[in-house]
Amino acid sequence: MRLGFDRVRKQYMLLGPESVTVLNTTGAAILDLCDGRRTVDEIVTALRGRYHQVAGDEVTHFLTRLATKRCVEVDDD
Repeated sequence: MRLGFDRVRKQYMLLGPESVTVLNTTGAAILDLCDGRRTVDEIVTALRGRYHQVAGDEVTHFLTRLATKRCVEVDDD
């Protein structure tokens, strides 16, 4: 999976071998922070520095949905 930006449509996308998922700006920001070092709590904290209202459970739900689709991997360590 790769995070991309379509300049023509001005939309972020999650690109896979046989799939394209259109993301909103917040979804792209979440994935941009997924670097393999940050925890979900650290991602939420970083987002709260950018946006006024960030619900941690919504970030967790978003990442869980992507993990279920095998778009991201979650390390439980």
